[in-house]
Amino acid sequence: MITDIKITPLEPVTRMKVVVTFMQMNSPPQGKPLSLPEGWFIQDSFSPTVSDYRMLQDRVGRAYCWWMRQAASDASLQAFLASAPIQIGLLREGDAIRGFFELDLANPQDINLSYFGLFPDAVGQGAGRAFLDAVIRIAWAHKPECLRVNTCNADHPRALPLYRDMGFEPVRVVEEVWDVPQRLGIPIPQRFIV
Repeated sequence: MITDIKITPLEPVTRMKVVVTFMQMNSPPQGKPLSLPEGWFIQDSFSPTVSDYRMLQDRVGRAYCWWMRQAASDASLQAFLASAPIQIGLLREGDAIRGFFELDLANPQDINLSYFGLFPDAVGQGAGRAFLDAVIRIAWAHKPECLRVNTCNADHPRALPLYRDMGFEPVRVVEEVWDVPQRLGIPIPQRFIV
């Protein structure tokens, strides 16, 4: 876990309110895996540098207000990437990266899909559902009792319905208020600003 999200008392922030839906899946998917488009594949293990990791977070999450990892220091991210019980993988089309996922394996019986998403140019290419199906199967290969994910109303509007379609059930919905450091330059839609 990253513990040094740096927000100084005088640092300008934008306060935003989101609705977070916590979801879980209690059994692995049945049936045949979904197929990715031709030429697309999953690299299920990737060890990014800090700059690689920041790029992945930014490319997937900038439009959806993913800020928490971006606010962490380079030293903290380096320590996290070097020692955290995580699995990071990439969605690729040939040599091009099209998305990524991150599994939190800290509790092997209760795995969390911490991050999942496509780069903007990959959205609408017919890969998202098959990518999520593959990531779910990668997580269940660890033989957990439960797989968790959470999403919020700042995420892509198809995220929550897709998670439901893939077998995740909502277990809790909460409102959260986030102080997003303005130095990150993350565009926050007006409807979320408090």
